[in-house]
Amino acid sequence: MKKECVAMLLAGGQGSRLYVLTGDMAKPAVPFGGKFRIIDFPLSNCTNSGIDTVGVLTQYRPLELNSYIGNGQPWELDRVDGGVHILPPYQSATGASWYKGTANAIYQNIGFVDLYEPEYVAVLSGDHIYKMDYSDMLRCHKESGAACTISVMEVPWSEAKRFGIMSVDEADRVTAFAEKPKEPKSNLASMGIYIFTWDKLRQYLIEDEADSASENDFGKNIIPAMLHRGEMMTAYRFEGYWKDVGTLDSLWDANMDMLLPGSGLNLLDKSWPIYGRSTVCPPTMIGPAADVGNSAIAKGCTINGEVKNSVVSIGTVVGEGASVTYSVIMPGAVIEPGAQVHYAIVGENCRISSGASVGAPPETAADPDQWGIAVLGPGTVVAPGQQVAAKTMLDRHQNGEVRA
Repeated sequence: MKKECVAMLLAGGQGSRLYVLTGDMAKPAVPFGGKFRIIDFPLSNCTNSGIDTVGVLTQYRPLELNSYIGNGQPWELDRVDGGVHILPPYQSATGASWYKGTANAIYQNIGFVDLYEPEYVAVLSGDHIYKMDYSDMLRCHKESGAACTISVMEVPWSEAKRFGIMSVDEADRVTAFAEKPKEPKSNLASMGIYIFTWDKLRQYLIEDEADSASENDFGKNIIPAMLHRGEMMTAYRFEGYWKDVGTLDSLWDANMDMLLPGSGLNLLDKSWPIYGRSTVCPPTMIGPAADVGNSAIAKGCTINGEVKNSVVSIGTVVGEGASVTYSVIMPGAVIEPGAQVHYAIVGENCRISSGASVGAPPETAADPDQWGIAVLGPGTVVAPGQQVAAKTMLDRHQNGEVRA
């Protein structure tokens, strides 16, 4: 049962900044790229990196995510000696509590990690789109002799205040860390991907849990505590594609990046495949009246209208005379004949009735600050002739909400 490295995947977040898309599911379960879900990326990275033991820590509305992961077979994680394990909060003899923070989530599962007696633990986020070889990061961690290695990348200075920011010396040893600083001293941002030497992390988790004033968070508590005590901490520089898809705009951007040559997000790369649970459905039918260009069309679709610069998921129907441009259409959506969808995210199993319109191109906005993508939550029905303006959110429980 002994493993060199165990991965702990934090997948329990509500994803409140995805608003109506996560009303009924955890953020890592949100569909992405026509046939995937967000969590497919870190799970596939683990498999491709040779990490065969993964704990998935779930909390917020876990049913769909748990059902999707199942026994881990799509990611070759259906193993007797390891594999993927769903780890929700649980009740013990001393009581029960939700995961109070990222560090507390790992603390509550120390027993699971100890089963495998690992030398190292990788702590991963479940809401990022990227391809990374964790084995290379682990090699750097071992060679440096660090207690913690943090994956980092340079971000635009204008965005640095949104991230945990590292300062490093000439050897990439971390000398300072600030969580979302108002005045960043560096633009080297933490990606929320860590490799710890387990004995060290275990010690700090126990001490952090005993501190009643702690927020039990890696960025706010564990990392600063290790720095304060002079632990060896190194930065692992990542130069590939990476995007935190925790907002509606970033989720839309990442889907559009799939269609953009040179963006770095190549899902056709056979040397680093992204695995996911497949749905049984027939081939896609492109009708004689269809006009499709620069789009990703998943299987099981029926396309009889216009689809341009869009990502169309499994089982979508686009009727004759309908138009879909610069949009992300999630599984099972029906866009009836004559409907218009522009610059939008359409949730699972939505129906946009004939003559309705959702979203609008940016050039149509009188005030650019008032323009944004339109978003339909899962199961929303847009009535015939109804107009859903740009920068508007709808779900099946309400008439509408304008996003600030």
